[in-house]
Amino acid sequence: MHNSTSLDARSDTSKAAASPFGLEPACLFDLPRAAPECRIVVAMSGGVDSSVVAALAADTGAEVIGITLQLYDYGAATGRKGACCAGDDIADARAVCARLDIAHYVFDHESAFREDVVDQFADEYLAGRTPVPCIRCNMGPKFTDLFRMARELDADCLATGHYVERVAADGGPHLYRAHDPARDQSYFLYATTQEQLDYIRFPLGGLSKTKVRELAEAAGLRNAAKPDSQDICFVPDGNYAKIVTKMRPEGAVAGPIVHAATGEVLGQHKGIIHFTVGQRKGLEIGGQPEPLYVIGLDADARAVRVGPKRMLAVESAELIETNAIGPLPDAPLTAKVRSLAKPVPITLDGPLGEGQPTRIRFETPEFGVAPGQAAVIYAGDRVVGGGWIDATTSVAS
Repeated sequence: MHNSTSLDARSDTSKAAASPFGLEPACLFDLPRAAPECRIVVAMSGGVDSSVVAALAADTGAEVIGITLQLYDYGAATGRKGACCAGDDIADARAVCARLDIAHYVFDHESAFREDVVDQFADEYLAGRTPVPCIRCNMGPKFTDLFRMARELDADCLATGHYVERVAADGGPHLYRAHDPARDQSYFLYATTQEQLDYIRFPLGGLSKTKVRELAEAAGLRNAAKPDSQDICFVPDGNYAKIVTKMRPEGAVAGPIVHAATGEVLGQHKGIIHFTVGQRKGLEIGGQPEPLYVIGLDADARAVRVGPKRMLAVESAELIETNAIGPLPDAPLTAKVRSLAKPVPITLDGPLGEGQPTRIRFETPEFGVAPGQAAVIYAGDRVVGGGWIDATTSVAS
């Protein structure tokens, strides 16, 4: 549990962040000196969130530089003018910076993004796993590369539009869930290192989306009413299988649908890339006495293993590439094993961090835990770290 100093800091930050323009710089950006002497780099995607962060940063009186990474432009393939960090979004980011009278730079990171995120996304599906590319992107191009760029620009901090809270504490800042549960993005940021957290700021963690749009309107930003992105940036139409098939055609090779308990072949599928653990729809097999779910994927045999829901129950999960944010508290722990899942009580077999593997044990059986996803561990609202789910142990084992 965080101490009283941390509790007070979180409370004060929330009250300050709910105010309109005219905030003291320390309230949102924790600047080390008087604002006019500071430089803030803002990661700008072209969306309303990062645009408001830029407006808030400019309002402090600090020098502000907006940076946009061109990661992927899928417009040519979809007929859409632009996707995240490309096309119209870059134009929006540029227009916002012009409105705020701040510098704006665009860096082409498409090659690195393809190698670190898109290729790995395709390879994970090919291996029968369920990837989370947004976490990989934060671990690579977004935080690592932007962190380096901001340092090279001699900035005092790097600010982003993520909905999480950074709270000062003894030994360094901690990471907390956003005050608005509907906007919380902490699941995607568990891999943030302590060094990054020392430097990065999240000014929107205490705000609602409604307040953010109000601030955008007040600042006269052209994207104040811009819809939120609902899809993975390089899969703007939501059809991830089409992307994977194009990159890894062997993933669309047909194979058997096998009952996980009996070994009986129940049908044929059109490629394991169309399936993930816990899935029920799309199996297209009938005549069974009870509903069947995807229990596992055997990439080598190109087999989809199915069974009744009770076979999805797992008692533990092995985590790899783990990260720790701050010390592990002597307090009850919970874990989210999917971005939209509710945190569930767990115990932890061993420490987190330095990439070391560990295991989480669920207090009650958990369903639909898919290798390739992330398990993010919390103590109350504080993010203490997490890792990638590499394997699971079923209750029936």
